[in-house]
Order: sequence, then structure tokens, then C-alpha cells
Amino acid sequence: MPFRVIYVHTPRGIHTLKGARKMLKARFGIEIEMTGITREKAAKVAAEFLQGTYQEGGTYYDTKKVKTKDGRVWKFMYDGSISCQRKENGRRVSAGREYSVELVSPILTYKEDIENLQELVRRLRKAGALTNTSCGIHIHLDGADHSPRSIRNFVNIIASKNDLFYKALDIAPQRMRYCKKMDSLLVEKLNRKKPTTFRQLEDIWYEGYSESRGTHYHNSRYHFLNLHSFFTGLHTVELRGFNAELHAGKVRSYIVLALALNNQALTQKFASAKKPQVENEKFAMRTYLNRIGFIGEEFANCREHLTAGLTGSAAWRFRAA
Repeated sequence: MPFRVIYVHTPRGIHTLKGARKMLKARFGIEIEMTGITREKAAKVAAEFLQGTYQEGGTYYDTKKVKTKDGRVWKFMYDGSISCQRKENGRRVSAGREYSVELVSPILTYKEDIENLQELVRRLRKAGALTNTSCGIHIHLDGADHSPRSIRNFVNIIASKNDLFYKALDIAPQRMRYCKKMDSLLVEKLNRKKPTTFRQLEDIWYEGYSESRGTHYHNSRYHFLNLHSFFTGLHTVELRGFNAELHAGKVRSYIVLALALNNQALTQKFASAKKPQVENEKFAMRTYLNRIGFIGEEFANCREHLTAGLTGSAAWRFRAA
């Protein structure tokens, strides 16, 4: 008699699936740095695909804008940190500042916008856009539901998984100064003082910096988890630890990871900053992803992208003797 596999949904499994659905409802924005094409060309590609109106920004950042029928604005801005390149006879050569392109999305939701975002990435790549080690992806998460406790959770989650995340995301060494690991002194102070107000949390975040807190390019922002954006108007939690990609599936994976981490910080009563001992990187990452909501076939490609660069086996915790 052939064996039949029966899947049983335990209460914990049902809870996890509900959490996965909830995490995808959070609002977010994304910034994707690229080169290979000009800001004008990138914006016109977006305008054609999104059926929007192309506009000249006329600012220092020489911003090109695309306003869509729903009133949202997509921006294509200059970023001085991007090493500009273009293709000439199949080879990459240096290019002028007009080839510095930072795509800045409007506020998005996963359910309504992920497919359009992925298709826009594909079309930009087809139009000649490319990335190099100077380019990154930044994801902004809506901070409206956060509390001092959940922000401390977020810091601890990133601190505990720093090493695993940096390997899984294969962060380019050239970009490390823009997305440093969580400061151990900051983490220690947060967990010792346990701030109960945002003002207390803010004071701890900026402790040790001499520059004004209102400085846009404040040095505190250059960490995997950036709270400078949370305290200075945007009220978003920014995750900066992603290499720029024009692979639509990887972009989606980064967004789902950001949303899942945000949901974990919001819903978990307590998150420890202690780094677990990892003997099998791939297994550790896969089980962690499952725990925070990467359940089922819907996220199979995401799990594959986020474990591809790790050593070990995703199926077995320990190696055979």
C-alpha cells in the first residue's frame, strides 16, 4: 500500500500563517541605486510602463519624476555615492553624473504593488540599467505601529542575526561603511536602560555623535538598521543591508524579509540580542525564515534566494559523522 503524506495544521502553524499574511499588509518604500542608463531614460521607461506623466524635478539632485494616475510619484534622483558606468561595445566604461540613478518609490503595499515593482525592475534592466558594488537597496518600513519596546526588539533582532544576514545577503565589502553592523555599545545601552519613551530611545541612539540630530546625512544612519529616519520626519525604520539588484525575484525577497523582520519586532514580546551558535548556516537561515513567516510555496523562491550564498545543508542541522 503506498504511503500518503498528510499535512496537519497545528495551532502554531495556523498562527504563523496568519502572521505571514499580516506582515504583508505593512506599508513600505524602496530605494534602488543603479547606473547604466540616465535618470531621464529610467524615468521615461517608468512613465511608459506605469502609464504616468514624466516631469522634470529641477533640484540639486536633478530629480526626474513620474506621476501616476493614482497621484503617487516615483522619483529618479542623483546620488553621489554611485560609481557611474555605461555599456560601450559590451564593456563597462566610466560615465557622467547623469548615469547616477536612485529609484525612490512612493508608499507601497505588497499586495497591491509588488508585481508592478518587479516588472518595472525588469524593464529598467532591459533598457540597459545595471548595478555595481557602489549600489545598494534601502527599504523603509512604516513606523506608525512601533513602540519603544518594538524598536528595541528590532535592534536586538538585527544584532543577533548580523553575522548570518551579512553572509546570506553577501554584502559587498565596499558597501560596509554604508550599512555597518549594529553598534555593540548601543545594543548594550538599550537593553540596560530599557527606554519607555521615544525621547529616551532617541537620546540613546544619538549618544556619542557630535553633529546635529537634524543633519540629513547623519553618521548614525549608516547601519544595517537605521533609526535616524525614524526620528527626523519620515518616521520610518530603514533597512540598508542589501546589495543593489535588478533581479526581480531577489528584490521581492529583500522586501519580504524586511516586512517579516518588521512584523517580528512588532509582535514578539521580547527579542534577545544574543548571537546563537551556528554550525550550519543554511539550516539556521531556513528555519529562521520559516519561523518569521516564510511558509509554503508562495515564499519558496524567497527562501532559495536568501539561503543560496550560505554553507551547509538546508535539510539537516548537523553534518553526518
